[in-house]
Amino acid sequence: MPDYSALKHKFGPHCLFGEPAANFTTYRAGGAAEVLLKPGTPEELAWACAWCRANAAPWRVLGRGSNVLVSDRGLPGVTILTGRLAAVEVKGSALEAQAGASWDEVARLSAGAGLAGLEKTSGIPGSVGGAVRMNAGAFGQETFDRLASVLALDGEGREITLLKKDIGHGYRRAAGLDGLTVLLARFEFQPGDPAVLLQDRSCVLASREAKQPLDYPSAGSVFKRPQGDYASRLIDAAGLKGLRVGGAEVSPKHAGFIVNAGGATAADIYALICRVRGVVKEKTGVELQLEQILLGDF
Repeated sequence: MPDYSALKHKFGPHCLFGEPAANFTTYRAGGAAEVLLKPGTPEELAWACAWCRANAAPWRVLGRGSNVLVSDRGLPGVTILTGRLAAVEVKGSALEAQAGASWDEVARLSAGAGLAGLEKTSGIPGSVGGAVRMNAGAFGQETFDRLASVLALDGEGREITLLKKDIGHGYRRAAGLDGLTVLLARFEFQPGDPAVLLQDRSCVLASREAKQPLDYPSAGSVFKRPQGDYASRLIDAAGLKGLRVGGAEVSPKHAGFIVNAGGATAADIYALICRVRGVVKEKTGVELQLEQILLGDF
């Protein structure tokens, strides 16, 4: 087992041991991270990754803990959070954002600057790095629509720049970034009227508030959209709204969400995911594909 004292020496109060996933994921559930690091600069992030490689410590990088479910058994090794790497800068018709920046902040700033093309992704709860890795999207827009390039660390810790055309991607996936750690993303836009773009943003946020269970912990949409249909429609049609396992519940407000209705364990949430997939498959023949990422041992 690696000696993690060097990490504590390097990161001080930004190195935590045994931190529950409830404190760094939007599901507010799951076991503890053996070590949790919060680097404050890209150089610190690169140092942490290099240390893990050199010491054969398992590690993973997370943003704001949305779209993931951490096992109740916890996460061995080092979990690196990018939340302190949150700078966003508008540069003419472009915008550059560090990996830990709030995706909604990107949507807000670009709309306010008259940069069109991401305003309808307002309210997505993740980070820029997570949005790029998943090609996150909503209301007909997605991250790669405006992505120009990504600055990342490769498997050897070297900084590399990838242009959009060189990154394999599709619906809710960016396989071309597998094995890389996103540091910064650059987006390029068409000009738009800030008043119109901000109005579009307001409408999207109002729609989310009206239709989605934002008052309960969740990790967003659980399943990918099936071809020609919606996961939420299939789940609703199968009569699963309000179905509970322990503290986990298929949201009565939006069937595409599983919420932590109070004291849910990761096992509760996972069991409910499996139950929903099984019933929908049985009743409709459609095999729902998980959009959320399972971390740890299930």
